[in-house]
Parts: sequence; C-alpha cells; structure tokens
Amino acid sequence: MSSYQKEQLDTLNMVQRHLEAISKQEKQRLLSQISDYLTFRNTVDAFLGEHFENICTLKCYQSKVSACCSREGIITFFADVVVNVLVSEKSETKALSEALIKPNTGFKCIYLDIHGCMWRVKPIICEMFLCDTAEKAVFSEKSPARKVWQQIKQREKQYRWPDQPVLFDELETYFIEAGFRSPLMYLHNSPGLLRIKKLAKTNF
Repeated sequence: MSSYQKEQLDTLNMVQRHLEAISKQEKQRLLSQISDYLTFRNTVDAFLGEHFENICTLKCYQSKVSACCSREGIITFFADVVVNVLVSEKSETKALSEALIKPNTGFKCIYLDIHGCMWRVKPIICEMFLCDTAEKAVFSEKSPARKVWQQIKQREKQYRWPDQPVLFDELETYFIEAGFRSPLMYLHNSPGLLRIKKLAKTNF
C-alpha cells in the first residue's frame, strides 16, 4: 500500500468510525450542516451533465488519455471524505476501503472502476476540473454557459476557500475537537491556506 493510499484509507476509516459512534440526532445535525453544499453539488452535476458529459466520457474516460484522473494525482480534502461518508451507504464506503487496500498497479486513480468514479459525492477538486480541450469545445467567448460556470466557481469558494468561515474548515474543526487528526485536513495543515485564514481573521 502506498503512502497516498494509507492516508486515504486511514482518513476514511476514521471518519466512518466516528460517524457510526455518534447519535442519530448528531448525524442529522451534520447532514443539515452540509445540506446547502449538497444542493450546490447537485447544481454542478446538472451543469456538467448538460454541457460536458458526452465530451468528457468520450474524449477522456473511454479513450484512457485523461491526465485528470491519474494515479495518486487527485487531491481529497478531509471534508470531501466527511460529506461522502455522510451520504453513502455502508456498501459504498466498504467498496472504497477495499479499493484502497489493493495495490494500484495501473496508471489511473484508485477510485476509478469500470463505471467511473466510486465516490457518491466526488472530491470537489475533481468535480470542478475542466481541461482546456473541454472548455474550448463548449465555451465560446460570449457563451452563456461560460458565465454560468464562472458563477459556479465563485460559489464553490464559499465552501472551501477560507477567506471567510467555510464548511470545509468547520468540518475539520469538528473532528479536531473530537480528538482526530488527518493529513487531509488542509485547512488546518496547509501553509498557504493557513496564511489566507490569518489574513482574513479580522473579518471572521
């Protein structure tokens, strides 16, 4: 098992154990906390499905030429894991654990199977990535879709970019206060993100 896989597996197991141990009321509170984010993700899914699904499936996934889902190349935030476990069935998280335990001898992301990404709610970095080829195929200079996508990217920052109180930081803090730590807690570990938080602190 690579160090990447170990970090992913340890975090997945940590989150799953804690969420299984808390009360139904506390789990419901967390689900309420992420409800607006899930609505946002549904908006993103609908937009990508309408404008990019055929292009990305044909050009990248089926042709196997994509670099966006490369082996150990994706960044997962701690909050990505929390959100996904909260909304997933046990069978789905079990499948992720089993995938992480196996040696990844291929050139693709360990979370890809024959049906695509195994996450119910994909990591936000993956969801928001559009390659230049795809953008050029869909977005003209004055395309209404381009404007919508720019609005979506601005909204995405409201959940993970810590120049203001954001969901991803709140979820990390919740687990830290419960006694957990993970290298995927980038909003508490990344020097760059910590600098942004420090500069914005007076506005919090």
